Amino acid sequence: MAKPTKSSSKKEKIFHPESRKAAQLSRTHLRKSKLAEATAKRTKRHVGQADVYGFFYHALPPVGVLTLKELHGVIRDVWLTRHDTELDQERAARRKGRPKSTKEVKLEEIKLREVEAYRTGMEVPDLTHEPTVQLFRQWDQEETAYVQTLRFIRISSSNPETVIISRPGSHHSLREDRAPSQHEDQDMSVDQDDSILSEPPSRFASTMTTMDGPL
Repeated sequence: MAKPTKSSSKKEKIFHPESRKAAQLSRTHLRKSKLAEATAKRTKRHVGQADVYGFFYHALPPVGVLTLKELHGVIRDVWLTRHDTELDQERAARRKGRPKSTKEVKLEEIKLREVEAYRTGMEVPDLTHEPTVQLFRQWDQEETAYVQTLRFIRISSSNPETVIISRPGSHHSLREDRAPSQHEDQDMSVDQDDSILSEPPSRFASTMTTMDGPL
């Protein structure tokens, strides 16, 4: 009869739940969990920014810059309505008396949140500013840090004539050239914040399909 072989694996150490070693392991696990959660949030935020910047990249006119009116039109008629078709499909598929689907609820929440953001003041790349537009055309559509060096403005549906320069732009060429943008030449109210539609909506289809991630 063969003798039982001894297991070569080491026995797992068990610590008393109130011991110093158990507390140390618990802190280590908690720290790793928090780091993983923070990393996931940063990744999600990065993807979200890339989607938003990608939308406005595709909103660039073939030549020249947008007028302030055209920029408002892009936001109002393309950005804020990009989920309307899916919403209509979800509503049409829902039988009378049935609750809304998770997808329908999420789409409605996204639209309400973005409409409110636009009403109170939405920060966007300044597509009315020629130096910014020229730099934006050079973006590789991947590196969000590059876009963040451009000039940004804050505009709102509640006060469409007012433009706030929220970020003047840290790109070296923008620091050297502080030329007035088109909306400044139009004698509009422009403040410094201290802290195309000639194109069909299908032009933005490649960006709109990936916006906001999977539903």
